[in-house]
Amino acid sequence: MNLEFYLVASAAVLLTGISKSGFAGGLGVLAVPMMSLFHTPQVAVTIMMPILLIIDCANIWKYRASWSRKIVWSMLPGAFLGLALGAFTFQWMNPAFLKLAVGAMALLFAAQFVVSKTRGAARQETGSVAVFSLGAVSGFASFVAHAGGPPVKGYLLRQNMEKSEFVGTNSVFFFALNFLKTLSYMAMGQFTADTLQTSATLIPFLIAGVFLGFRLHGLVNQRVFANIAYVFLGFAGAKLLWDGLSGLG
Repeated sequence: MNLEFYLVASAAVLLTGISKSGFAGGLGVLAVPMMSLFHTPQVAVTIMMPILLIIDCANIWKYRASWSRKIVWSMLPGAFLGLALGAFTFQWMNPAFLKLAVGAMALLFAAQFVVSKTRGAARQETGSVAVFSLGAVSGFASFVAHAGGPPVKGYLLRQNMEKSEFVGTNSVFFFALNFLKTLSYMAMGQFTADTLQTSATLIPFLIAGVFLGFRLHGLVNQRVFANIAYVFLGFAGAKLLWDGLSGLG
């Protein structure tokens, strides 16, 4: 864990904290690829896991009165199924194909937002089967390729939720997924003294990122928040498409 790694990792954690705490994620997709410049993706993911859990806990406390129980409970059954399928098929699945699919989905959500901006901001209803399916895709993609954010964020943005409710709902949902993934990593022996120590040294940047995210969240209005969230979603989709195409190449 040399100086160059810590400089890159601290920037990645700072961006992740700002993104997840202020706008429910998007830039967090950069963290693992940035750290993977110095270590294997498995090590990078293991280092990020405790950090993501701490960010989720901070967000849950901050937005504890502003999350939709109905939406979280409707998506969790599918997400749990997706996590289980991901655990059983992890060794056979090519993450590149999944990144391509999830990236295309994210860009589709962003494109629909651009096309429909002039049609008003009415909440869009989604059937229970579609909600279950989006949860399953998110859980599966989260376990296999650590790319479970776009399906959920795209769905939540389509509901035209108030910005704090949006971040709170996203945080509660992903805390449940990340907690189960952490247990899975522990069972697989992924965590070591070195990875945990590295995660601990990055906590100051985590705290700074979360604080800045909370501040930015309070400063931007609802319309600007939606625009920023969709930009992050589109960026994440483009990044996943690039990673998927690179993996296939």
